Amino acid sequence: MRLIQFKTAEGYRRVGAILENGAQPLVVRNAASVRELALEAARTSASLEHLVLARGFDGEVDYDALIADKRLLLPLHHAEPSRCLISVTGLTHLGSAESRDAMHAKLAAADLSDTMRMFKLGLDGGKPSPGTIGVQPEWAYKGDGSWAVPPEHALGLPSWAEDGGDEAEIVGLYIIGDHGEVLRVGFSLGNEYSDHVMEQRNYLYLAHSKLRQCSYGPEVLLGPLPNEVNGNVRVKRSGSTIWSGRFISGEENMCHSIANLEHHHFKYHQFRRPGDVHVHFFGASVLSFASGVIPESGDIFEVEAEAFGRPLRNRLVAYEKSELVSVKVL
Repeated sequence: MRLIQFKTAEGYRRVGAILENGAQPLVVRNAASVRELALEAARTSASLEHLVLARGFDGEVDYDALIADKRLLLPLHHAEPSRCLISVTGLTHLGSAESRDAMHAKLAAADLSDTMRMFKLGLDGGKPSPGTIGVQPEWAYKGDGSWAVPPEHALGLPSWAEDGGDEAEIVGLYIIGDHGEVLRVGFSLGNEYSDHVMEQRNYLYLAHSKLRQCSYGPEVLLGPLPNEVNGNVRVKRSGSTIWSGRFISGEENMCHSIANLEHHHFKYHQFRRPGDVHVHFFGASVLSFASGVIPESGDIFEVEAEAFGRPLRNRLVAYEKSELVSVKVL
């Protein structure tokens, strides 16, 4: 089962359920929030899928109309954006490690770069045996819920940015339960969207390069992540595809297990505050930047994988030039 959140033509928030590929979403009865459904499932010791089926449905909704009218919402959110933490982990896929290492090629060829040292740590200890803790991955802060834009909406390119490039990834969506327990709602497609030119200047700019908007959805896949995810990521300009790449993920293509990545995020008890939402990007395997693509305002990023239903699509829009930010002394 996959879930979406959307607005009706009258402006009301609703939850839709997709029971099989190609089917129209069914409107879940008396449900306006995936977050509230998930918390109810946890409180009643039911699976989220079982709860949705028990609620029943009030007819279908036209998926194409939701897309055309830009009424799709993020598949999981918090009504208070500050209660949603968006984070990323990198060097989890071989492709991403190769791309990042190319950026840092100025390092001495005789030694492994810091990038490849981190990747090797994952290869050696990122998939520990059940019940044990593996090596921790790279981690970065992405923003709070206000930094995420819904599917079909624009990703902003700041005037001071040096690049605004795609990063197609799998995203884990989580809620913290009433007693601090970590509840995984499911997985979505994501575009982490970063400034790769800035990072290329010096990998210590990684934290800055991640402070950009992002998008995920439109659907959240309930249950476990498939061991192998295959899809495509495309950059379109003026109606034509100017670049495409194979998007691969799942543990078969990763050097860390999902459980290990989850542990090293949620081991910080401050990240287990009841009611909070967490959106965690699991790393990219392919980037158009590595192929020399320079995104332009108006380009469309599209991420698609069959297991996740409809594609995630966002247009890049450049912001007007910003002024110097001054600080007032009190």
